Amino acid sequence: MPSLPSHATGHAAGRLALALAALLSAPAAFAADWRDLPTSFTAGGTEYGAKGTFQYDSNRFSDDERADGSAVFEDDDAWRRQEFYLFARRKGVFEATAGYDFTARSWGDAFVKLTSKVAGDVRLGHQKTLVGWEDYGYGTSSTIFLERSAAENAFYAGRRTGVEWTWTGLPGWRFALAGYDGEDLNGDNAGTTFAGRLVNTPVSGERRVVHLGASASRERRDDGIARFRARPNAALTDVRLVDSGRLASDHIDRVGLEAAWREGPLLLQAEWLKGSNEAPDGGHFDGRGWYAFASWSLTGEVRPYANAAFGNLKPKHAAGAVDVQLRYADLDLDDGSVQGGRQRDWTLGANWYWGRHLKLQANYVWLRSERAGVTLEPEILEARVQLAF
Repeated sequence: MPSLPSHATGHAAGRLALALAALLSAPAAFAADWRDLPTSFTAGGTEYGAKGTFQYDSNRFSDDERADGSAVFEDDDAWRRQEFYLFARRKGVFEATAGYDFTARSWGDAFVKLTSKVAGDVRLGHQKTLVGWEDYGYGTSSTIFLERSAAENAFYAGRRTGVEWTWTGLPGWRFALAGYDGEDLNGDNAGTTFAGRLVNTPVSGERRVVHLGASASRERRDDGIARFRARPNAALTDVRLVDSGRLASDHIDRVGLEAAWREGPLLLQAEWLKGSNEAPDGGHFDGRGWYAFASWSLTGEVRPYANAAFGNLKPKHAAGAVDVQLRYADLDLDDGSVQGGRQRDWTLGANWYWGRHLKLQANYVWLRSERAGVTLEPEILEARVQLAF
């Protein structure tokens, strides 16, 4: 496990403070206008509305020189997401939603969900796959760090078109089964996938929550290609320091294990993920990764827990809510003849929540990658302004 660089630890707090100070220059009047913005209305017992998540990011890289002195990454400021959704729902009966990300130029969730107290929920359409808690459970507006872990980035399958059944008929338990077929709504990922997910919450109170989960899936892609790779905890670059390359594939298996403990303002969370590929000729590849983090609300708020995931802090004070967090993550894509590399990183973060809609984030990342005898140890300063409703 890599240690935090001594020169970096001395300046990290100052760099995070400067990043947050820059973000806080957003006019207070603008934030106040969004504080109680109505985003839905109810007619005939059905709620109609709109949801949106707009994130503008800044990425700054250092210590990323190649042997010839050139930089691996380019600093950038750009939109991370511009998501807009329309929905209609009647509590306990149905929900219909459809959304598009204008930055990625791709469809998000687009499904109809039917609800039964006895039989559970059935969701048909374009939706998230089950393996990968950070993606499946957390909405894009409620991520605790700017970017999800490297293991999640490498192994999460994204969205597929199909049907998902979820049942919560036993107290403290949540079961889900899903099947997907054909292309997604963006015309990609043709094939079939079957997946399952199980979550147990043995403790669930106002201040204390214990979450345990497991998930698995099998995918057969029509193109017969598998690939596992991850960005360096920064989404504004297309550079990947670890990459298995294209692998001939008969099927892809994914497995995830997850756990979390919330005690008042403290949240501890960890997840282990594995992605495996079986080639038509019998060749086998295993990639593995995991992360663990601690998050602490400095202003005393308790992070809400619903639908087997944690949400954004809800400020108790007029000045908003502030939390800090530290994560360690490890991704290994070396296995036999496939030398995809290994990436390990520490991420120190701080978030400031102003009302329900404005969220400011800053992360500092210390990263080490090793691939094919080449080692890089870049540092990344990231900041985000998020407006969500």
